[in-house]
Amino acid sequence: MPALVGMTMAGFGGFMVLIPTAPLWAVRGGASEAGAGFVNGVLLLFTVLLQLFVPRMLRRFGWRATMTVGLVLLGLPSVLFILSDSLTAILALSAIRGVGFAVLTVTGSAAVAELVEPGRRGKAIGAYGLAVALPNLVLLPVAPYIAQTWGFVWVFLLGAMPLLGIPFVVALGRVLDAPAEEPLHNDADVTRGAHGDVDEMTQRAAYLALLRPTIILVGVTLLGGALVTFAPQMIDSAAASTVALFGIGFTAAVSRWGFGGLADRYGCEPFIWPLMLMAVAAMGLAAWSVAVGAATVLALTGFVVAVCLVGVSYGGLQNLTLGLAFQAVTRHHTRLASAVWNIGFDLGTGLGSVLVGLLAAGYGFGTALAVAAAISACTLPLALRRTRTRYP
Repeated sequence: MPALVGMTMAGFGGFMVLIPTAPLWAVRGGASEAGAGFVNGVLLLFTVLLQLFVPRMLRRFGWRATMTVGLVLLGLPSVLFILSDSLTAILALSAIRGVGFAVLTVTGSAAVAELVEPGRRGKAIGAYGLAVALPNLVLLPVAPYIAQTWGFVWVFLLGAMPLLGIPFVVALGRVLDAPAEEPLHNDADVTRGAHGDVDEMTQRAAYLALLRPTIILVGVTLLGGALVTFAPQMIDSAAASTVALFGIGFTAAVSRWGFGGLADRYGCEPFIWPLMLMAVAAMGLAAWSVAVGAATVLALTGFVVAVCLVGVSYGGLQNLTLGLAFQAVTRHHTRLASAVWNIGFDLGTGLGSVLVGLLAAGYGFGTALAVAAAISACTLPLALRRTRTRYP
């Protein structure tokens, strides 16, 4: 787990510093705002397209080789940004980084299921989630400042941090590439039918079992993606928007880590619906704050509080839905569960940005946030429904 945390922090650190700065680099090279908007769009597109292929790569090439290639594809293109600020070059390098990020996200969460027995999996997911969240909390806000104060070259060198994760991959590979006949823990691969015969879970059954946690995840990441993308544009106060962005990052990090121990003790199910309900209610409060004109102290305070409450649900449900995904399938399908979960995360984040952006252009951010809250509320029946844990 320490090696996994080290690899994750190095990989996500390099990823996060370029999220706000690569589009700025494109604008500096003469790209329009619309063109700059494609930079992270292409990155995310290639991430989603490649994530389902990562389990196959792991089977064919092993953990060490797959993770090493992923970190190289994520880190090396960052240095190459120095050579050109043309939009074509930036988009091409972003596509390559998207492939590397697909490998990092799927292997990282799948490794948790491989390394830790089910009884301690919640804490392990929490530690992994904290390793993901800390670079977001620290590097995302300061990256534009570094670029504009010290120069873009320093940001691009920081973006090569995934290469520093390769030694951790070597340590992880020694364990994860262990022979299949020596499993890392006693997780069940099969379940027995009514007549005692061994009934292996099919690929189709695994996908169906993963629908519930994935839809719930999309429901909450839709809200988080919208707020992270548009918070500075929703209110007139730069200070309040900064506090709100820091707040959602901080509360999400603490929540994602803290719910791990609770999930191990009480299971994931008791916390799913209260967190989703809180997220929907908080988004409604954010919509009200923006609609009434977030220039008053009351509205600004309401907006910041709402964003922080969404952050609690955003982080907690990331942990809990990943736990549900691993519980829904056999150990043979944990890598598939990781891939589907990550696709759900990226899909929800992208939908939140696109949907709220389109609605805000025509009806304003207050209405856009209210619609986002209503869409997420549609997942409440799934959140209220409890699924029997088949593969604890």
